[in-house]
Amino acid sequence: MPRSAAEPATEATPPEAQAWHALNVEDALSALESDRDGLSAEVAARRLEEVGPNRLPEEPPVPAWRRFLRQFNNLLIYVLLAAAGVTAALADWIETGVILAVVVINAIIGYVQEGKAEAALDALRSMLALQAVALRDGHRVTVSAEDLVPGDVVLVESGDRVPADLRLLEAHNLRVEEAALTGESVPVAKARKEVDEDASLGDRSSMLFAGTTITSGAGHGLVVATASTTEVGRIGEMVSQVTQLKTPFLTAIDNFSRVLAYAILIVGALMFGFGFLVRDYSLDEIFLTVIGFAVAAIPEGLPAVITIILALGVQRMARRRAIVRRLPAVETLG
Repeated sequence: MPRSAAEPATEATPPEAQAWHALNVEDALSALESDRDGLSAEVAARRLEEVGPNRLPEEPPVPAWRRFLRQFNNLLIYVLLAAAGVTAALADWIETGVILAVVVINAIIGYVQEGKAEAALDALRSMLALQAVALRDGHRVTVSAEDLVPGDVVLVESGDRVPADLRLLEAHNLRVEEAALTGESVPVAKARKEVDEDASLGDRSSMLFAGTTITSGAGHGLVVATASTTEVGRIGEMVSQVTQLKTPFLTAIDNFSRVLAYAILIVGALMFGFGFLVRDYSLDEIFLTVIGFAVAAIPEGLPAVITIILALGVQRMARRRAIVRRLPAVETLG
């Protein structure tokens, strides 16, 4: 029978801490104080207040202008902008235009690539189903997927998108397409029998995961995780927590830029001293010579080359269903 509203809330191990794929059906039902007839409407409503809606959290969107300006946060870019300022002061507009064009193109490439990653994250959030068929008070009802809670019993059949992480109670010729989650392109067979606790995500045949699609058969499943506690929710949470990266590659580029800047200053000072004290050149001649040397020594094309290489790496990862939110992260993937 469905659990009544008068029953106490469970004090069992939190749902997200359980190895649900390794529990047998009865133990899973007991852990969530549910049964094969599902929850009562009262218990479901109370749990919804406790755990919140089955919806992936959304970050405040990053303004486009901020994402664009973020592409300039690089020491080598600062050096190039300084060089552009100097050439502009000398009225060398062609050189100024070339440097600024390289900097802007570099920023556009990074901006567009990060925009694609943000769009992929939005697609990840939209993977959850909109509606689900659940058992409430022992009756089959259609509910909003956002109203599902741990302990609900959900019915799935061919063509359905799984609305939450489910521990299978019944499975009849059930096969599921899990490519969006595991990368496995072939639909995998599912069964109610528990599996080893150390089984990988793709080998947890007793589980259905939110965002995957039923390709054939039918079954009943016990909701064991919703929203950000689902497997797809954990992926989204990890991605959303990515901060400004300082990878070894970026550190090396910063170090190179710093050494280059110091070298230009030192050599420029030596050239100035030699020309003024030894060769007796005029200040205008020496100044133009030093500035010309400094501009020539700066590798204007390096940022664009780096960005293009990283962008190509991101595209290769995307073909393997991996979302890379920040370009520098590609370097750490081997």
